[in-house]
Amino acid sequence: MSQRYEIRLAGSGGQGLILGGIIFSEAAAIYDRKFATQTQSYGPESRGGASKSEVVISDEEVDYPKATNPDVVLLFTEAAKEKYLPMCRKDAIIIADSDLVKSEIPSEYSKVVKVPLTRIAKESVGREFVANIVALGLIRELTNIVSEESLEKALLTRIPKGTEEMNKKALKLGKEAAKKYGVHLLKA
Repeated sequence: MSQRYEIRLAGSGGQGLILGGIIFSEAAAIYDRKFATQTQSYGPESRGGASKSEVVISDEEVDYPKATNPDVVLLFTEAAKEKYLPMCRKDAIIIADSDLVKSEIPSEYSKVVKVPLTRIAKESVGREFVANIVALGLIRELTNIVSEESLEKALLTRIPKGTEEMNKKALKLGKEAAKKYGVHLLKA
C-alpha cells in the first residue's frame, strides 16, 4: 500500500503560498526522489484574493493530483480558516498564523499549532514576505516528509539571487518555531 501525504497551504494572494507549494513539491520530487504533484488556485486579484496551493507526496505514482484529505493544512487568513477548516480531518495537523487567524480552532481538531509566522518573519528577518518560508521550515520539521537538505536545495533554486541568506534564515526560524510551538506534535 502506498503512502500518500497531502498538504494544503491556504491564505490570500501575495503571501507566497503558490511558491511555497512549488518549493515543497520540488524538494520531494527532485531531491528526495519521491512522487509529488503541486496544484494551485487563486482569485482574479493579484494581491489579497483567495489563494491555495496543494502538494501531494507519495512513494508511488500520484493517481489524483489534488489534496482530498489533507494531512497538513496551513491557514494564513481568517477566510482560509472559514473555508478550509470544515473540510479537514479531525486528526490533521492544523497550522494557523496566530496574528492573522484570530478566532479559535474548535477543540475537536487534535493537532493544532498556532504560530505568529508573519511576526516571526518581520521581527527576525525584517521582511514579512518570507513568512511562507518560515511556514515551510515549520511543516518540514513537524512532518519530516522531506529532508532538510532537499527543502533548502529546492528553496535556493526558486528564490531571487541575493536573498539566499534571508530565506535560509527564515527556513531555520520555521524549524525553531516547530520546537517552540509544536513541541506537542514532535513528541507524538
